[in-house]
Amino acid sequence: MSKQLEDFIKENKKEFDTDRPSMALWSKIELGLDQKKKKEPANFRLWIGIAASLTILLSIGFFILYPGKNNGMSVADVNPVYAKKEVKFCNLIEQKKDSLQVFAGTNPELYRQFDADLQKLNKTYEDLRKDLATSPNQQLVVKAMIKNLEIQLQLVSQQLSIISEVNEYKKENSI
Repeated sequence: MSKQLEDFIKENKKEFDTDRPSMALWSKIELGLDQKKKKEPANFRLWIGIAASLTILLSIGFFILYPGKNNGMSVADVNPVYAKKEVKFCNLIEQKKDSLQVFAGTNPELYRQFDADLQKLNKTYEDLRKDLATSPNQQLVVKAMIKNLEIQLQLVSQQLSIISEVNEYKKENSI
């Protein structure tokens, strides 16, 4: 059937090509094109405004999140071995903090106390980080930073064991 249709179209192709659109249709198309041209500047202005807003927001975000190297110093600049330890301790601390947050709902007061202790140690760590660039003995500051992270890790581990003991005690006494 499709072969017959193809043959019919090939034989009568000239008859299909003779129809041309009327002049009224062309004038309607031109009128439509003129109307679209009028609408484009509004859309263009809208997109320019969105792009400008995004550029401003991204710039502000960049300068807030990456204020530049105000100190210009990191642990890796002083001692690459300690930098690896820093990353390792930070990852372990974050994992254990996540485990602590699981228990926050069952023991909110205990969690607040634990969090306050961690915040004190973390503030000390951040102060050491700020002092790193200006310190005459940077190696000593880096060692203190790593020691602080070790203490934070020990504290979080102890907090997890305390929460586990409290939960076991609650289970034993509830039976």
